[in-house]
Order: sequence, then C-alpha cells, then structure tokens
Amino acid sequence: MISTQTAGAVTAGPGFVKAARDTWLTFQRQMLLYARTPSRIALSLAYPITYMLLFAPMLRRAFTAVGITTYSQAYRVYVPGLLAMTALLGGIATGYSLLAELRAGIIERSRVTPASRVALILGRALREVVDLLLQGVLITLMSLLAGLSVAIPDLLLAYLLFSLVAMTSVMVSYGLTMWAGNVSALSAVNNTVSQPVMLLSGMLLPLTLAPLWMLNIAKVNPFYWATNGTRALFAGHTGFPSVWASIVITLATAVLATAWSMRLFARSVR
Repeated sequence: MISTQTAGAVTAGPGFVKAARDTWLTFQRQMLLYARTPSRIALSLAYPITYMLLFAPMLRRAFTAVGITTYSQAYRVYVPGLLAMTALLGGIATGYSLLAELRAGIIERSRVTPASRVALILGRALREVVDLLLQGVLITLMSLLAGLSVAIPDLLLAYLLFSLVAMTSVMVSYGLTMWAGNVSALSAVNNTVSQPVMLLSGMLLPLTLAPLWMLNIAKVNPFYWATNGTRALFAGHTGFPSVWASIVITLATAVLATAWSMRLFARSVR
C-alpha cells in the first residue's frame, strides 16, 4: 500500500516536470514573438548605447576627486552601476506589457490551454530577463572596446548577479501590475518604488560618498548589495565577502519576488 507521503511525492514529481516543460514552451513562444519585433529590439538596445556614448566620456573627470585618473578605472565603477540600473529600471517597466496583455485578453485565452499558471508568468519573465541580459552584454562589449578589462569568470558571475536582479525587478513589476490594475496607478507606484531604490543602491555613484545615515538605510536594500558585489567582481575581487553575500541576498530576493508575483497572478487570473 502506498503511503500518503509517497503518493504526494509521486504527484508532485510529474507536476513539477509539467510546469518546467510548460515554462520552457511559453519562453520559446515569447522569444519567437520577441524576435519578430525588430523595432522593440532596436529600442531596447538604444538605451545602453545612449548611456555609453553620451555619459561615459565624462567619467574620468567626474571621478578625479576620488583618485580615479583613467577611463579603465572609471569604467570599473560606472559599468557595474549601469548594469544594475538597467536590470532594475528595465525590469520595473515590464509590467506595462503584462498589463496590455491582460487588457487584451491574451492571458485569459492562454488559460484555456493546459499550460500551468506558473508557466504563463515565468516564461514571460524569463523572456524579459534575456532581453535585459542582451542589453547588459552590449554595455560590456562597448566598455571593453573603450578600455575596460575584466576577467571572464568574474564577468560571468556579474552576469549571474545581473540576471537575479533582473528577475527580481520583473517579478516585482508583475506583482505591482496585478495589484495596481491600471496604467495610472502602476506608473505612480513604479516611480515611487524605483527612484528611492535606485538612489539607495549606489548605482549612479558609490555610496562611499554618502553620509552615514544614508549608508545605513541602503544596507537593507538588496540592490545595494548587488551593485557592490558587481563592482567587486569588475575590480577582480572575487573572494570578497560582498560578492558572495550579494549572490545569496539577490537569490533570496528573486525567489521571494517570484513567489509573491505568482500568488497574485493565480488570484487575479481565474
């Protein structure tokens, strides 16, 4: 006779496999739709190009006060912050596309299919993460051409951090979308949330220049740890505690944000 625990495990196993398969299929379809919209690809890639062409040339002089005299040194401070900002702000903006799909009934029509609710939102989120990661790779390539040097293992770890930050911000955006329910409310919430979080993460300028009270507040911000960890990786300090602390903190934050967003999605989409 099969015990209750064994039966539960047998049921959970196929359920997990189905959710993973449905997520992969949803992700493939979303990537196919993404590839068919070259205008969106061009617009998303224009963002990092603009920041690198119009802002980066001012870096060396801007950082002279803190002892940075070369563009290579300046890029080690600026590029990690730009990557974190791309993942945060780009991810927060993804809720508008989900809201448009909800209003157009696309999500409702998808519910008729046997695909799990987990797959419907997770597959879309992974597409957004890939989109943001492409922007991050473009930022890195332009920085390398401009004089930045970073070891490949450190860069790969930095991309892992970038992906976790992107997943967190995308899932938070999805959750806020289902909680707000309309464009006006979503815009107000996004602006209220994203600006303080960005400023208290040291993305634009390291918070070593900030007063002590601001630094103490920033330490409860997971994006602060992600930014510091990425800067340490670009500086070649892989063994620093801040690197591994940032990976653990951003991973936990991404899991919590995903669970929260999926719960709201399951309640909102019947």
